[in-house]
Amino acid sequence: MYSIDTLLLVFSVLIILSIFIARISNNLGIPVLLLFLGVGMLAGSEGPGGIYFDDPRLAQNIGIVSLVFILFSGGLSTHWKVVRPVLWPSLSLATVGVVLTAASVALFTHFIFKQSFAISFLLGSIVASTDAAAVFSIIGARKLKIKGKITPLLELESGSNDPMAVFLTISFIEIIQSGEISYLSLAINFVKEMGIGLLLGLLLGKGIVFIINRLKISIEGLYPVFVFAAAFFVYSFTAIVHGSGFLAVYIAGMIVGNTSIVHKKNIFRFFDGMAWVSQVIMFLALGLLVYPHQIISIFTSELLISLFLIFVARPLGVFISLAPFKFSFNEKMFISWVGLRGAVPIILATFPLLAHIPEAIWIFNVVFFIVITSALLQGWSIPIATKLLKLEGPKDTWITSPTEFSHLDQTGRKRIRLVVPTVFSGKSIIAINILKGCLIITVKRGEEYFVPSGGTILQTGDELEALVESDKLEELKSMILE
Repeated sequence: MYSIDTLLLVFSVLIILSIFIARISNNLGIPVLLLFLGVGMLAGSEGPGGIYFDDPRLAQNIGIVSLVFILFSGGLSTHWKVVRPVLWPSLSLATVGVVLTAASVALFTHFIFKQSFAISFLLGSIVASTDAAAVFSIIGARKLKIKGKITPLLELESGSNDPMAVFLTISFIEIIQSGEISYLSLAINFVKEMGIGLLLGLLLGKGIVFIINRLKISIEGLYPVFVFAAAFFVYSFTAIVHGSGFLAVYIAGMIVGNTSIVHKKNIFRFFDGMAWVSQVIMFLALGLLVYPHQIISIFTSELLISLFLIFVARPLGVFISLAPFKFSFNEKMFISWVGLRGAVPIILATFPLLAHIPEAIWIFNVVFFIVITSALLQGWSIPIATKLLKLEGPKDTWITSPTEFSHLDQTGRKRIRLVVPTVFSGKSIIAINILKGCLIITVKRGEEYFVPSGGTILQTGDELEALVESDKLEELKSMILE
């Protein structure tokens, strides 16, 4: 038994090592989740680390706690105005698309590998949900801009398809254990769980907003702590009353994120950091749990199922579920290709282990292999797919500054950084009409910074730090992108 000092040392070293290694993903285009899993596997009993870990319940609990952070943080950063135009196609992907993907994988597994229908549908349900965090980590690292409404579609789909996968997984485990299946009962339970999750997410999210704006605590650090506790209350209370806790916590996060609350930036930063910590811990634990020799032993079946999921099941689910909506063939192909699998399938793969399903170890190893191959095959190729499908959008030449003033939201101003286009090269700041009313704080030219005056002559590529009125942002952005 390791001492607490040893455990803390190992824990801290693994996290620090994972963060440093994650920098590699920027150059290789590999999702950081794969690197975290790799560190966990190397540290495990069959790697040089030699750490023995064989506790699927602990791994599952770590995964559930981590998902609460990840989903609530995802809800906070989901802008309703951006995702509202793609609400119905996203929900179609998150429901119809998930079911079709699960069914396709199930039929393939049943007829090719002679598994029972129940086991096959259980495997299909586990791998049916996508992980947008993996996609956006690559998009962010490569600074990709994608045309149309694909980005908000993927964002909303990933936040809302996990509850469907969880529901299907738990339902098929119960079917396997009872030996009975009732499609009417499944439909009723689905409507009940999702309905309760949606309702409580809305109500409790509004309750969080109501309370936090009236707390009036002098200690600012307690506001994120309150929201932290509230997020877990939303999940646990909803789950106890037999609703979808994951859907509820995501909806509650959206309510909080799209409403004016005090200390909003501090709360956002807290959950963003905790979501990353949760991902690191979760992937390390799941990496420790796997035995590489077991994965290698069934390589052929794992590879065939993974390739079928990537090239057949996901595209089938996407094309059918998006058929009623106006998306081009290229857009559907791209959405199909970026359906990376991530943390949720591996966490769900621990459910059969704890339910003592005879095929549980086989399912876990197949799922783990699918996640790895999805990240390797699809992850690095996202920039290539964007170009081949002609979906590259215009490069943004302004971004939100990482620094800020206190209470800027209340003043109606934003601090941004914008890049000077060629059309304004050689002109003074005061001579550019669009910049009137903007307070230019600094100019970065090359590697040097300086404070400008009205007569400062700008050059193409200069980066301006500026304070602008909120209602001037769209006008400024449209001008810069011309």
